Amino acid sequence: MIENLDKKTLEAVLNALPVEISFIDEKDAVRYFNKDGDRIFPRPRSVIGRRVQDCHPRKSIHKVQQILDEMREGSRDVAEFWIDHKGMKVYIRYFAVRDPKGKYLGCLEVTQDIAGIQEIEGEKRLLE
Repeated sequence: MIENLDKKTLEAVLNALPVEISFIDEKDAVRYFNKDGDRIFPRPRSVIGRRVQDCHPRKSIHKVQQILDEMREGSRDVAEFWIDHKGMKVYIRYFAVRDPKGKYLGCLEVTQDIAGIQEIEGEKRLLE
């Protein structure tokens, strides 16, 4: 629940997340991304307002479109995949964003290098 949280603080919170996020609205336009300049897949500020399809390699556009169409029609809420990229294991997830009545508002793309996570063994307790 967001209450009395100004834009500057919200932006700092989103930039503190250990993941990269991008929000694509219901018309497939990029409306937000965090970690400006410090990303696995850098984005120029000029992508804001552009169609997300214009921000992906040609070979993957049809898959991106399929995911968004399925989210829009309600047959999909999550899509996830992972790739090897520049020495990283990149985990990419798309989440449908819906209002409380289920209306599609857009898609949240979450990207993370999970190479370090894959190496975790055993357990480490708080502040050990």
